[in-house]
Amino acid sequence: MAEVKKSLLQRAAHDWLPVVVVLLAVVIAWYGAAWALNAPGAIERVLDEEAGYTQRELFEATMTMERPLMPAPHQVAMDFYESLTEWPVDSPRNLIYHVVVTGQSTLLGFVLGTALGLLLSVLIVHSRTLDKALLPWIVASQTVPVLAIAPIVLVVLGSLGFSGTAPKAFIAMYLCFFPVTVAMVQGLRSPQKIETEMMHTYAANRWQSLWLLRLPAALPFLFPALRVGVAAGLVGAMVAELPTGAQAGLGARLLTGSYYGQTTQIWSALVMSALLGLALTGIVAGVERMVLRSRGAK
Repeated sequence: MAEVKKSLLQRAAHDWLPVVVVLLAVVIAWYGAAWALNAPGAIERVLDEEAGYTQRELFEATMTMERPLMPAPHQVAMDFYESLTEWPVDSPRNLIYHVVVTGQSTLLGFVLGTALGLLLSVLIVHSRTLDKALLPWIVASQTVPVLAIAPIVLVVLGSLGFSGTAPKAFIAMYLCFFPVTVAMVQGLRSPQKIETEMMHTYAANRWQSLWLLRLPAALPFLFPALRVGVAAGLVGAMVAELPTGAQAGLGARLLTGSYYGQTTQIWSALVMSALLGLALTGIVAGVERMVLRSRGAK
């Protein structure tokens, strides 16, 4: 029993020690940047330059400013905690409220983008004409900045009567479908020639070959693309909230913070969006492990 615990501790240390070291380095660098960037404002607004001040007083002033240029980690953590504990979940002041709004758009866009990517990849693999006609345009579509296309899409969809979640989900879908399409085209083409010839030997048609050979072979290509796609969809959903002046969502939270100079609010919303992205990609990774394990992968 002791050996098992020791083995688990060693494994945990091996897995988490690099993460902890990097996180500690980031926090130290963050404190240093907050001190350097907030010092001029602290000297001007908080300290009495004529009376003089010590470096300790300067450091304390930079770490406790009400509207710092760059909030310190503990200030962001405090704003994050207060947002979650001091306001009801359905209050716009609670970050969970904004997570739910952005998460709905992200998940809907992710589902639509994945479905579109799978459909396009199947069509491209089974048709040389569509391969030459569609794939260059699919690649070219990603050269248009989402910040430029989002207002256009939102205006067009708004004129057609679509509002709320649907326009934001469309922007999320726009960013999701590309990695799925490209990865699945490669995955569906990954079976070797001898494998496809064997399917012909058994008189399998295209759909049987797709279901029994190409799709299973494409799974190792699909799930990494899904992790990229869901993260890209989150970015798209947040970007779509900016030009509409939305009142809910993490993008709206960022916009409100920038309007009123609440930099701490901006950073806490950024932290929450990062945690949401990690959660979504973690869910996809968990599904990937279950699916591949059910197919005999280690």
